[in-house]
Amino acid sequence: MSATDRSNHQIAVLVLEGAKPLDVGIPAQVFSNRPSMPYEVRVCGPAPGLVTGGDGLSYHVAQGLEALERADTVFVPGYRTPATADPPAVVVDALRAAHARGARLAAISTGAFALAATGLLDGRRATTHWHYTRALRERYPRVQVDENVLFVDEGGVLTSAGAASGIDLCLHLVRRDHGVGLSNHVARRLVAAPYRSGGQAQYVPRSVPEPLGDLFAGTRAWVLEHLAEPLTLEDLARHARVSARTFSRRFVQDTGYTPMQWVLRARVDLARELLERSDLGVEQIAHRVGLGTAANLRLHFQRILGTSPTEYRHTFSA
Repeated sequence: MSATDRSNHQIAVLVLEGAKPLDVGIPAQVFSNRPSMPYEVRVCGPAPGLVTGGDGLSYHVAQGLEALERADTVFVPGYRTPATADPPAVVVDALRAAHARGARLAAISTGAFALAATGLLDGRRATTHWHYTRALRERYPRVQVDENVLFVDEGGVLTSAGAASGIDLCLHLVRRDHGVGLSNHVARRLVAAPYRSGGQAQYVPRSVPEPLGDLFAGTRAWVLEHLAEPLTLEDLARHARVSARTFSRRFVQDTGYTPMQWVLRARVDLARELLERSDLGVEQIAHRVGLGTAANLRLHFQRILGTSPTEYRHTFSA
């Protein structure tokens, strides 16, 4: 089959201002025009010509938004400052029109913000890079943001986390379109893992949120040194020398988490470190981080990271 055969599945990669080079390159490479691939890729922008990208690179695109009118799938790569920069109205309209006529829309990383701006993610599950999940949730509260997955397939609208999970999303679409054989062929060509489930965790560097200020910093440091011990809200408030009610209210304002949610995530982070760097059993680790039993550790690992301690150790241990 010719790479220019009009029966090929038409892919449009929409490059927005500040587009991240790797995010642009992933769908262009995965679906690259070649005899073995029943796809044809076009890279476009809001208008033909130069588009300023991120990381010091720019893109010269031959086509504008008219490319979306012929596309079967439209990819929106991630771009800089998504939490503060709205996509142009003409882009939002073009994405809505493409979806209305049956094209599927797929976002890589922060490209999810552009899809959210269309309203097409309202009431749907979606994800983005872990660093931006909170911003996506706050900016588009009707979107059901899932920060613990690599990608989300909602049928006609798909989103993925960071750049590497964009590869997983693309391979998922090849598998969905043409089966495991072609997907594995593409993975071998890319020297990529042939399959990572969309439900696999993003493995963020830390599950404990970074503090927004210095409020209760001393108490947080104290907690990290006493995770193996039973800890209550009253214990934390007593250390901070305020009432439990005041401590809880101001802690949420500072971190976005309740005190005990923060403690739980700190315990999970310590468990992750022990799984990576020690040979301790899961039961021993659960005891050391204050979660008591292996069953309790597994429960919270699954809820927070979307995986099990054993799977996490297999992936990350030296």
